[in-house]
Amino acid sequence: MPENDSREKLRNIEKRIKYAHVFVLALFCISIIYLFLLQIVDIRHYKVRANNQRYSKNFIYRGQIVDRNGLRLASDQTSYNLYAHREYFDHKPSELAQILAPVIGISKANIEKTINRGSTVILLKKDIDRKTAEQIKKLGLRELSLDKKNDRVYPQDELAAHIIGYYNPDAGTSSGVEYTARKALEDVGEDVKIQRTPRGDIIYDAKTDPISAATPRVGKTVTLTIDSAIQHVCERELLNMINLKQASRGAVIVMNPKNGEILGYAVYPRYNPNNYKKTEAIRLKNWTLTDVYPPGSTFKTLTVAAGIESGKIKPWSKVLDTGKMQLGNWTITNYDYNKHPNPGMISLVYLLEHSSNVGSANIALMMNPVEFYTILSKLGIGQKSGIDLAGESSGLLPKPYKWDKSRQATMGYGYGASVTAIQMISAVSALANNGVRVTPHVIKYSPEEEKEKIKYVQAVSPETAQIVTQLLAKSVSNSKSYINLDKYSVAGKTGTSKKPMENKKGYSDALYASVIGYLPANNPQILIYVVVDSASAGGPVWGNTVAAPIFKEVALQVARILNIPPDKNVVE
Repeated sequence: MPENDSREKLRNIEKRIKYAHVFVLALFCISIIYLFLLQIVDIRHYKVRANNQRYSKNFIYRGQIVDRNGLRLASDQTSYNLYAHREYFDHKPSELAQILAPVIGISKANIEKTINRGSTVILLKKDIDRKTAEQIKKLGLRELSLDKKNDRVYPQDELAAHIIGYYNPDAGTSSGVEYTARKALEDVGEDVKIQRTPRGDIIYDAKTDPISAATPRVGKTVTLTIDSAIQHVCERELLNMINLKQASRGAVIVMNPKNGEILGYAVYPRYNPNNYKKTEAIRLKNWTLTDVYPPGSTFKTLTVAAGIESGKIKPWSKVLDTGKMQLGNWTITNYDYNKHPNPGMISLVYLLEHSSNVGSANIALMMNPVEFYTILSKLGIGQKSGIDLAGESSGLLPKPYKWDKSRQATMGYGYGASVTAIQMISAVSALANNGVRVTPHVIKYSPEEEKEKIKYVQAVSPETAQIVTQLLAKSVSNSKSYINLDKYSVAGKTGTSKKPMENKKGYSDALYASVIGYLPANNPQILIYVVVDSASAGGPVWGNTVAAPIFKEVALQVARILNIPPDKNVVE
């Protein structure tokens, strides 16, 4: 019996061993099959995942911004940050510092000090140029790495800063054209993926296009309507007057009224976009788009236009001007009341030449509120002009049901509504363009883009625009104003308005001095708007003493730059 038991146990052991052999063999076969599927067939897609880890987009440069003549105003510049990686050190800090000092222009002691106080990854120097980066690469030190980056540079410094704007690649923030044209500036077409080593070197295989791999991707170039020569003139003349009169702000805008292209756009306070990070917010803001103010007597051009368009007055009409008028608790007085206390029935040319507040108020009161409001709205008052710059305000034009007689009367001479600078020049551009208001813009568009972005609005009839132009030109030619030029007929109007108090009702002692006009009057090529805020030195502050001298110099220089033929003998 014991012998039989032993044999039975032995047979059981042999069976177990056979089963174990079969199990091990099966496991081995399964492992072989799995490894085949894993490594050859790649059922877990490790190859794809590995390739994806090596893929990177080619280096992208933001497109250039240039003026209408191709002058470069903004572009990308490549620079590098140099890092040391402690885990890969083959040299002592003192040895590494000795090697790098003559290359990167930092003393050996300072480099060694930076290395010793650094952590695993040590920033040794920022903003290294391409030539220095190539020298560092030739050293062949594995403990060093170069981080390539873009720097946005503005070679003309402050020129047209508020139009171009700035771009912050680290935060992804921007302003001006850098913001509104960002899609075009960053449009590099189809993405090209390149496999790279951990150090950034390109891995070439059969599918790699060597040209695409080595060529940086560059965004589209954006061309502005700005002429840098005209822009320089605007900024120079504005700054001269700002300094002379100790003014707080100012602007000069030059536009082609026929197509809405802005040729010059000077804004003060100004800034250098190369140093925007160190610039206070008030300088970065383009106040001509965001801030509203009473336009004053320049608005009388629109009042006269509305009166003619509504049929309430004719070119030969006479308007009552008593020098002073009372509406409820509101007294309206002409600025020259002491010299001309009661002009009587005046012509429209006299009204514009002598800037009659009472005459303008009476024209406003001839229309009912809805009529006046409707025409002002068509001229763009109380709404955005649509300019291709961000941050534009709509201005303030109260609804006509809120108007009482005093509000309607003051509207006539530029106090019932508040405008932005770009809104005001857009409105008057219709008078210089046979009644058609064209969307002002600073970017030159293709014909296809123009159809989408540029609007043409018949604000007043061609007859109304031509009549107002003739009245303005005659009033200027009769005057001794700075805007009465020797060789060019100018259709224009000066203005002076009180500056509203901040955070409370009423007006301060500060004034806005302004002038708006276009020339040649018989065939307008340029429209110029000048506004100066809070001039405080150098004599009386009027549109004719502060803004008009700027207008004159800008007009003459722009006419020379654009080669506009004189027309003084055409319109008398």
